[in-house]
Amino acid sequence: MPCNSFTPVFTRRQMLQISSAGFGQMALASLLNANTPATSPLAPKAPHFPAKAKRVIFLFMHGGPSQVDTFDYKPLLERDHGKPLPFPKPRVVSAPTGNLLKSPFKFQQYGQSGAWVSDIFPHVGKCVDDLCIINGMYGSNSRHGGALLELHTGSDTFVRPSLGSWLTYGLGTENQDLPGFITMCPTLTHGGVNAYSSAFLPAVYQGTPLGNASIPSEQAKIPYIENAEGQPKDLQRLELDLLREINTERMAQTGPDLALEGRINSFELAFRMQTAAPELQQISDETEVTQKAYGLDNPKTKNFGRQCLMARRFIERGVRFVQCTHSYKWDQHGNLKADHTNNAMEVDQPIAALLQDLKTRGLLQDTLVLWGGEFGRTPVAQGNDGRDHNPQGYTMWMAGGGVKPGIRHGATDDYGYFAVENKVHLHDLHATMLHLLGLDHLKLTYRYAGRDFRLTDVHGEVVHEIIA
Repeated sequence: MPCNSFTPVFTRRQMLQISSAGFGQMALASLLNANTPATSPLAPKAPHFPAKAKRVIFLFMHGGPSQVDTFDYKPLLERDHGKPLPFPKPRVVSAPTGNLLKSPFKFQQYGQSGAWVSDIFPHVGKCVDDLCIINGMYGSNSRHGGALLELHTGSDTFVRPSLGSWLTYGLGTENQDLPGFITMCPTLTHGGVNAYSSAFLPAVYQGTPLGNASIPSEQAKIPYIENAEGQPKDLQRLELDLLREINTERMAQTGPDLALEGRINSFELAFRMQTAAPELQQISDETEVTQKAYGLDNPKTKNFGRQCLMARRFIERGVRFVQCTHSYKWDQHGNLKADHTNNAMEVDQPIAALLQDLKTRGLLQDTLVLWGGEFGRTPVAQGNDGRDHNPQGYTMWMAGGGVKPGIRHGATDDYGYFAVENKVHLHDLHATMLHLLGLDHLKLTYRYAGRDFRLTDVHGEVVHEIIA
């Protein structure tokens, strides 16, 4: 077009369609070229500033563990058992509750830090000098679905990209033969796939589920990577090349299609994983001592123990974000003593083994481990032996990855209902996690529907006090 002409050859929409399709083809071509991994959408990317952590393991306790029965010791709750709460309850609650209910468990101090831990977590108790226990957590939603999505995506009302998706979008992954984001035995309820969805981010950043909450972890494997029996690999390569050509021709005709590009990416990743994943998912090369440490010899601890062991194996090989889910067991509206005891027994030894294993291998210093549920529970009773949902004040803890070890940050009131000191909202938690990974939560954005979105939306403050 002459430089002095004001008549465009293409409309703006046509130009965007044509150029975007071309960009998609360029990305696909580079994805297929093993010699240029830097142009893959999952290639490692530089952080905004030097990072303290390189990867994340999230130990999700679905249902909401009770803070006053695990990591938030409240002597006054025991003293005033059976009395009315001496201050107003929240205006919005899930269900009617009664008077104060003391913990049925004993607490004791552990380690040089002297942190108080319930006797249902004796193994984790021995690791307290590596933990940063955040007793002043709070959220915005008292219902499982909304609270779970807020924890995982930053929003309790809209479908948004998950934390793992934001991290792989911002940093890529360190192994192009494995997904950047893996979630093991994820929940089927309370948001389901939205808890690990990439939402409006490109589909390549979506979490890869290994099984689901109804499948034992030993059966939860990376899906759809097996080659057809007896099919030569070079023939499969030719088939994928043909499929790519058909799909890219389709995109050239119709314009950008993120879903289609995501499917092509998944086919290519599955092809590469045929070599890397089978060996990775076989734990026979782990010593008997290691397997026993994770509790794989005990039916009670075997399921979550395997998740924890696989988490270590995945992050060793460069996976950016791994989630282990203990689902859906921590929702004790009744039968608190028996069920919290059983739940803790299933995860206590595996979690402690994971922390110790990471530390021994030199991985804990740059691996951020996060533990917690979607909210806590009330210090007042529901029935005679239960507690209701409580997002007003609860506990999560972190370890490794640049957080200060052996400290307790924040506090709830004397009975454990409301966060009152150094409060940390879930937006603050997300901002801090991104900061530890070298990402400025204000700058990690993605333009969609005419605005720049981020994990923390318009909220979030980095909690510098817990950063080493």
